[in-house]
Amino acid sequence: MKRLIALAAFFAVLSGYSQTKEIDSLAIQLAFQKQDSSKVDTSILLIKALYKAQDYQKALSYISETEQLSKSINYAKGIAAVNYFQALIYADRNDYFNAIDHFNKSKKLYTELNDALGVAQVSNSIGLLEIKRGNYRNGLLNSLSAIRIFEERNLYEDLSLAYNNLAKAYYNTNQIDKSLEFNLKALNIRERLNDSSGIKMSTKNIAQLYSRRKEHRKAIEYYEDVLSMLNPEADQALKGEILPRIGEEYLKFKDYDKAAKYLVEGLKFNRRANDKEGILRALNSIGQLNLEQKNTRLAESQIYEAHDLAKGVGNNEELLKNYKLLMALDSTKGKFENAYRWQREYFSLKHILDQENQPYLPVNTDSIEDILENEANLETTTPDDTIKETANNTNQVKNLKLLSYGLIVAFLIVLTFLLLIYLKRKSSIKYTQELEEKNKQIQLQNEAIMEQKLHLQEINDVKDRLFSIVSHDLKDSISSIKAFLDLLKEDSISREEFNELIPELSENADNASLLLFNLLNWSKSQMQNLEPKPELFDVQEVFHSKVRLIEQKIEQKRIVLIDESQQGFIYADKSMVEIIIQNLLTNAVKFSRVGDIITISNKEHNGKSLICVEDTGVGIPKENLKKLFQNNNFTTVGTKNEKGTGLGLTICKELVELNQGRIWVESTPNVGTKFYVELPKMKTEEES
Repeated sequence: MKRLIALAAFFAVLSGYSQTKEIDSLAIQLAFQKQDSSKVDTSILLIKALYKAQDYQKALSYISETEQLSKSINYAKGIAAVNYFQALIYADRNDYFNAIDHFNKSKKLYTELNDALGVAQVSNSIGLLEIKRGNYRNGLLNSLSAIRIFEERNLYEDLSLAYNNLAKAYYNTNQIDKSLEFNLKALNIRERLNDSSGIKMSTKNIAQLYSRRKEHRKAIEYYEDVLSMLNPEADQALKGEILPRIGEEYLKFKDYDKAAKYLVEGLKFNRRANDKEGILRALNSIGQLNLEQKNTRLAESQIYEAHDLAKGVGNNEELLKNYKLLMALDSTKGKFENAYRWQREYFSLKHILDQENQPYLPVNTDSIEDILENEANLETTTPDDTIKETANNTNQVKNLKLLSYGLIVAFLIVLTFLLLIYLKRKSSIKYTQELEEKNKQIQLQNEAIMEQKLHLQEINDVKDRLFSIVSHDLKDSISSIKAFLDLLKEDSISREEFNELIPELSENADNASLLLFNLLNWSKSQMQNLEPKPELFDVQEVFHSKVRLIEQKIEQKRIVLIDESQQGFIYADKSMVEIIIQNLLTNAVKFSRVGDIITISNKEHNGKSLICVEDTGVGIPKENLKKLFQNNNFTTVGTKNEKGTGLGLTICKELVELNQGRIWVESTPNVGTKFYVELPKMKTEEES
């Protein structure tokens, strides 16, 4: 182990020494050169070495001197190169506007020189900068245009960087297949360059992409490749990341033994290294494994430890995974209220992460390569067009700076105006709200008045229709009775003949009495004076009392009455139920023929009392069923020409509904009719 550490230190010192030696050599060479283009070229090599060594201050001083020399000898290539390196330094310092400004100056000069390679290098650097800022469309366009030149000239170092940039851009725009394609290309180039660090990163990226595509076997293959390449001392953080990831992949297809092997090893390794990110990742996955294997108690301790770590570390991706595990854990334990709380936390955090992972600018990269194919290649592009484009870009950057200052001033002015408007508006809000309240009150009053008007109009219409019907029916019944009495008074008929007419007189009197009875109850209900007074009573008693009232008519028609009623209590207004049953029995007799059967019954149904009055009479045609129970005075004559007012069933419906019940009918012509009434057996909650 000590020998390995010493060897690594030796190579690091050797690398630093080699770099310093190159810089010193170039500086000495530069001091003895003439003021010509050769000196500029040497200076550019020195600037490049200083940039790689990240000695930006010295690099910028050489850039300034080299630019002055290049301008004095009119050496455009030198000016383009120093602008390019100056842009790179600004980009590393996150000074976007200055970086883009110098990149565009460099690109313009390379374009004028028809230096396709120079243009490609600048375009690739612009692509890297734009991708870093989240402007993936611009980044992809620039990098794709540069790649063509790099591929033609076998510039592997530039290709490695360009492929990696494109892979990252495609990943961030959720184009997983394209990202995988360019990561594989980057890996191929880095293997040619023997770039060990780049190979590890590309291999890890490929493994993660295969995992995203749910190709877990492939993901494991590449993760294990990374693991085999790791330096025990230099790559500890990467090993701590890879071990739990391999375990996660085995967990995806339920290979619990191998998953446990890697996850336990990963947890131990990260605990030794005190890598909290690695510990968190391993704990989440081991907790999931134990939860799936029904080791609930062990899973609980691991998941809750991961939860505390996730909050402390600030890793929202692992915290999101942890919320999902907590939700599953509490569901398994039957703690559904806690599970629901974790579910809310999960979706809340997921929404935040989805927002954060959105590109900074709207992106549509589907047709980028098509756009590039339709554009002219760099070699065929006219210099004038490119110069115009580059000049426009430079002017655009300058305009953006001016626009920024202008926007700040405009914002302050607008803010002042908005503040004044707000203060003025605030004073009138209260008055406006009061007006709105008054308008609402007036509108409600108008609606109430209109409703009363319609109600009164309806009552008036009912009254007119009622008087028309009643006057006609009462007139017929009373006139018939008076005619018989006049005949008797004038001795136009004998006592024996009058005795024969007495049943007909009695029927006419009954009709008039029933008419007035129904009219009185119906009018009360229409005037809203009919309030039920519910009580508990036996419906069988009501059946028996009402049957006695119609016994004479039953005997006249020789109707068979079957009494299947039984003792059963109803909670309703007794007098109203008597009216309902009397009307239904009278109707059954009215529409029954000689020898027909009327059956009365009651039973418990769905916790309520179900009353049924059934007859085998003439039945009701289908088209007339819809007219029943409506306030339209619909009536037909009975089997012996008995007349009616059409009010009986309307009254029945209203009385049933007043007592929290319902009424309906089933009928088949020439077979018979069944009237059903459903009423409560006990006091309802509304009446309590």
